[in-house]
Amino acid sequence: MMKDNKIVKEKRSFGGKSLFGYFIPDNALVISVIGIFIALNFIVTYWIQIPVPATGGYINIGDLTVMFTALLFGPIIGGIAGGVGPMLADIFSPWVIYAPATLVIKGIEGFLIGFIANPKDCEGRVSYRDIIAVLFGGILIPFGYFIYEAFIIKLGTAVALVEMPGNFFQFGFAAIGSILLIILSRENIIEALPQVFNKVFIPIETENVE
Repeated sequence: MMKDNKIVKEKRSFGGKSLFGYFIPDNALVISVIGIFIALNFIVTYWIQIPVPATGGYINIGDLTVMFTALLFGPIIGGIAGGVGPMLADIFSPWVIYAPATLVIKGIEGFLIGFIANPKDCEGRVSYRDIIAVLFGGILIPFGYFIYEAFIIKLGTAVALVEMPGNFFQFGFAAIGSILLIILSRENIIEALPQVFNKVFIPIETENVE
């Protein structure tokens, strides 16, 4: 009973500071984690860029880290770092016209993957939710950019279709790669850095007590 009372008090202290069981970034540690993973997403997106002359866009491997970030930290950090990092890569590249689309598409991708995977409630190295998450979130890559190219910047559907095979490859590579990274590292990272994840996840037992 004393433990339950303590949990209730802890839960009340979280009031208004969480979303879906994840803390809103309002402390230096979580903000620092977001900054680190924004930088990681920027570097990986910027590192390898394969131009697609027909659309003025490019294929990259940045979604690997977008998915990994979301699978590791959940929807809030996944959405922020996943959107802002790749957007900065567009801004500092010749393809700046894609920056608004990248912020929205990859931000939603990161949020959706983190939400579906729900890593705060994950036991073991990987779960079926992780696989479902990267499939549902990653499909935004080819279809999101197709809509942007065909209808927002008005390149037309025929031109936008040219980039879709490359974007599907980008999606598939990222999905497989991120799941492998999670299998190899998630459990070890969370166990090694409890002081970080205690500021990211609300404890499950605390969240469930009424």
